[in-house]
Amino acid sequence: MQKLLNHYQCEMPLEVVKMRFGGAICSPNLELRPTDVIASLWTQDKQPRLQTKEEAELFFKFFMGLWDNIFDQIKNNKFQLSGYIEGSSRSYWQKLCHNRFEEIEQGFIEGFWGGYDNLKIPAYLAEIVDSLSDLAEIYIKLEHKLSQENNIENLIKTIKNTDKTVNHSIAFIIEHLFLPQMNKLQKQ
Repeated sequence: MQKLLNHYQCEMPLEVVKMRFGGAICSPNLELRPTDVIASLWTQDKQPRLQTKEEAELFFKFFMGLWDNIFDQIKNNKFQLSGYIEGSSRSYWQKLCHNRFEEIEQGFIEGFWGGYDNLKIPAYLAEIVDSLSDLAEIYIKLEHKLSQENNIENLIKTIKNTDKTVNHSIAFIIEHLFLPQMNKLQKQ
């Protein structure tokens, strides 16, 4: 999938794309379509030009396959941030922190709001979504601290704990917004 993104000059890494899909699937905006989310991966002037019908079908087949995969993870409340490699270097953890910020802000939150900032959701859920932005900012602070500290073990523990908090927040959103909404739609 990353090769496909590279081929079509998508500047968004695969992990951010996955999180954007996850945020969009969890979104209370029931009119948000997968094609809208796919189109949002490129700026207006850089969207791919699909030359043939076969190319377009293959393009959407790949993206809808990823969408379906993310949907299944969310339906089973197993959707999380990407993993990390134990015992990695300082530069690895700095890059991970930068990527986490992107996964949350450009990925999940952007997908969740889907271009709208006035969606009607309960206040407690809005606070959870807002807290994800606060957590994203923590990664930026950790990225800077990693360049200054000699002993980075405590910072790595903080990164892992922040990951757990983000994953718990996303699971809470899924459990209290997406799953009830999905059950309601299935009953209708």
